[in-house]
This record gives sequence, structure tokens and C-alpha cells, in this order.
Amino acid sequence: METALLALGLVLIVEGLAYALAPSLVEQILEMLRALPEASRRTVGLAALTIGLLLVWIAKSLGA
Repeated sequence: METALLALGLVLIVEGLAYALAPSLVEQILEMLRALPEASRRTVGLAALTIGLLLVWIAKSLGA
């Protein structure tokens, strides 16, 4: 449970920083995502999920 809360907190920090520091860039990225076909967006989402799981696994292996 502690790890899940830590992960959620880190995600919110990164998301908040993106919106606070570069809101126009976020809008541009959202427009680019809207232009992608649904299958490509799904692939991007699965890639992000895989990378996230890998990073969490590495962090846990290192003792986090």
C-alpha cells in the first residue's frame, strides 16, 4: 500500500509540474495525441505502462 501511495504521489508531482511549468506544451502534446489513430494511442499507452512497470520493478529491486 505504501508503494502504491508513493507511486501515485510521484505521478501527481510530475503531472503538476508539467501543467505548472509548460501548460502550452501540454496543449500541443494533447493536440498531437488527438491526431493519432486510436490504435497508435493504445500502443503509446501500453508502452508507457510497460516502461512504468519496469521502472517500479527496478526501484523495488534497488530497495525503494
